Amino acid sequence: MTLIDVSATQDFVRDGFVVVNQAFPREVAAECRELLWQQMEASREDPATWTTPVVRLGYQSGGPFQRAANTARLHEVYDTLVGAGRWLPRTDLGTFPVRFPSADPPGDDGWHIDASYPPTPPDSEADPFAWRVNIASRGRALLMLFLLSDVGPDDAPTRIRVGSHVDVARALEPFGDDGLTMMQASLRAAEASRSRPVSLATGKAGDVYLCHPFLVHAAQAHHGARPRFLAQPPLHLRGATASSLDPVAGTSPVERAISQALQGAGEAFA
Repeated sequence: MTLIDVSATQDFVRDGFVVVNQAFPREVAAECRELLWQQMEASREDPATWTTPVVRLGYQSGGPFQRAANTARLHEVYDTLVGAGRWLPRTDLGTFPVRFPSADPPGDDGWHIDASYPPTPPDSEADPFAWRVNIASRGRALLMLFLLSDVGPDDAPTRIRVGSHVDVARALEPFGDDGLTMMQASLRAAEASRSRPVSLATGKAGDVYLCHPFLVHAAQAHHGARPRFLAQPPLHLRGATASSLDPVAGTSPVERAISQALQGAGEAFA
């Protein structure tokens, strides 16, 4: 699609994600890969150095990483899905799981949702599994998957349970504003969404999957030939962790998906 349209917005509410093809230039993706290769001991030219299923690299800010997240095209879709003025531009692309072809299991391929705000008191803030998520998705507007390399079916594409954001909204509702830890929420999410169909986040370098923050997803083993580069940042709500979606009366597609799930309208696309 050139720009997100009514049909694509409806798909997002129903399925929990939409794909923006060539959301940022392939040349920018190549610049990002080059900088990431420089931070790894593995050599792009020598598969013998690809000794682990996944290498995780930390936050990279500015330069091509910032440019990738802030194209005019993406800004327009952020406005459409979340609301103009309600999200914070990113200066980075979060962290990077670089996946290599391997016969070994990756060890991080469980079904889960991402948390969005730290525990209070923050004594265990360093533990990502202690971070929390609530029915208002406090702090987080979207989960985003930036394809920094071409990703085919064998190249460890992220697995997505289509429509699972509906199940997660219903699972989170009883816990109100307090919410659950990432681990607690993910266990409930995995169970509630087990019958959902699975889609693979395949595509070309420069494609971006914009996902509902409640979408259940998982990594998988890499059976292809070349390393897969992906960024998975959140889009934060303006006001950081103090800001929340309106799961009842909100009008954005992200909020409408939650509202419809809680009202039972999600049964139509279960």
